[in-house]
Amino acid sequence: MIRRAKILEIPDILAITRACTEYMFSKGIFQWNESYPNPEILTKDIIRRELYVLEEDGIIKGLVVLTTLKDPEYEDIRWLSPESFHGYVHRLAVHPQFQRNGLAGKLMDYVEDMAREMGMVSIRLDTFSQNPGNQRFYESRGYTRLGSIHLPEQSPYPFYCYELPLH
Repeated sequence: MIRRAKILEIPDILAITRACTEYMFSKGIFQWNESYPNPEILTKDIIRRELYVLEEDGIIKGLVVLTTLKDPEYEDIRWLSPESFHGYVHRLAVHPQFQRNGLAGKLMDYVEDMAREMGMVSIRLDTFSQNPGNQRFYESRGYTRLGSIHLPEQSPYPFYCYELPLH
């Protein structure tokens, strides 16, 4: 089941993001760190009702954020769709113990379907340039890579921006 996250679940959600961070570090992917994602960001996501969790058998196994808030770093990207009503996906994560079971796809199916129902023109997101697995994942779903942004608080390497038109 995919549903909105609750404030009381932040420790469980942080356990997932920290496990993902450690797993990525073990693969030489320094996408997230000890300061991102953090409890403050996740709390804001939950208060805005934008953080969703995938729960099976009473265990939260993954999460994703769908927001309409456009990060300022995205301003210089030449998007496929003109500025309108877009969804932005952030913090897609599945606990490493449950990866390779299609859960990330389920989370993306959920937010893409929700975005269509809400009348969004497209979904936009970014993924780390040093994470080829994520790039293949989004490209296999029809997302187009358009440019890159820099998030120096996270990494000296760029993040690639992607868009999927929904019409």
